[in-house]
Amino acid sequence: MQKAKVKKSGRHLWSEDEIKLLKRLYPGGGARKIAQRTGHPLGTVRQQAYNMGITTREYRRRFWSVEEIELLKKLYPNEIVHSIADKLGRSERAVRYRARTIGLKKETAPPWSNQEIRLLKKMYPDYNKRDIANKLGRTVSAVVARGGLLGLGKKPRLWSKRELNLLKKLYPSRTAQEIAEQLGRPVQATKTRLFKLGLKKRRPAKKN
Repeated sequence: MQKAKVKKSGRHLWSEDEIKLLKRLYPGGGARKIAQRTGHPLGTVRQQAYNMGITTREYRRRFWSVEEIELLKKLYPNEIVHSIADKLGRSERAVRYRARTIGLKKETAPPWSNQEIRLLKKMYPDYNKRDIANKLGRTVSAVVARGGLLGLGKKPRLWSKRELNLLKKLYPSRTAQEIAEQLGRPVQATKTRLFKLGLKKRRPAKKN
């Protein structure tokens, strides 16, 4: 077999003979055999096959229904592949391959507005990232990426003395949800703070 050339970076290019071997053996599940015969790492073999659109027969055997294709068309432009794969019960690789074969592409996300950034800063420390994404109409990955760029999430939102005093004053007679709404805090964050403060509900006095 013709040996592959080596790049300056140390990576081996694929020779014509290796490509022929890949096309012949990979569809039948021979990725490991190809790796052994060519000297390429197994992951490199699979990546090369993916780049060339070569799939295994088992991979192609499960047909996509009309409903799956329609859902893929609806979700792919704006939703992350991992989420789509979960909803369809397929691998991420299968989702990417099918999207490519029917010409689907990711839409470029619009720039973040000042209003979105203000809301992100307000919600990021306490709210679930998926809840923030739903509120903003963004993907979870976009929320996490923007939060990272802004340096959010590194420090929790501190409780002020006024909030703590109000918390102690209200809790005996009000629910955690009512207090959270009044303070503008998430319910879970409010419950956590109540627990840390050791606050308890007043028990009604026993009747004689």
